[in-house]
Amino acid sequence: MENKPDRVPDSIDKAFGLLDHALDVLHDKVLRPIFLTARTLAFGFVLFSFGIAVLMALLIGLVRFLNIYCFAGREWLSYLSLGTLLIVSGLIVWRSRKPLPQRKSS
Repeated sequence: MENKPDRVPDSIDKAFGLLDHALDVLHDKVLRPIFLTARTLAFGFVLFSFGIAVLMALLIGLVRFLNIYCFAGREWLSYLSLGTLLIVSGLIVWRSRKPLPQRKSS
């Protein structure tokens, strides 16, 4: 026995099929990349904020450690040593940067 459809698809079924296909294409080509970009930006912002908070906590902990255990009673030495460390690390990063290629103006 052959499986025959009970009815022939009419124009409304074809129209809804075309609309469903168009919405699927719209979702796959337009909306999905927008959602992925938004999700990436949101997670990146959360991770960046978390990283800044952790960095600040570590710096505060380092200053307190230096004030209590290394330079008790002489806080200015803690700030001087930490400032020197940050300036030297900034200079190392600055020196290792690569210059951007120059544009030729016509």
